[in-house]
Amino acid sequence: MMINIRPVSDLRNKYSEIENTIQSSGRPVFLTKNGYGSMVVMSIEQYAALTDDVEMKLLQADRAAENTDERYTAQEVFENARKRIHG
Repeated sequence: MMINIRPVSDLRNKYSEIENTIQSSGRPVFLTKNGYGSMVVMSIEQYAALTDDVEMKLLQADRAAENTDERYTAQEVFENARKRIHG
């Protein structure tokens, strides 16, 4: 499938067309300003699919933090993340 790239002015001038494209294709529309990427417009369902898992993991982390006094520095968190990503 092709990526849908449009000028940001289309958001103002052709909102209904962009909305219909997003709803019918289930894919985001990428908007440009002066030839450079400016923003992405997507449906609420698309956004939720991207963020729901992260929000659930953050909620689980908050609950786990309530049950312990153990805390990590930012450096420790990033080092642990790098180890998990890179093996």
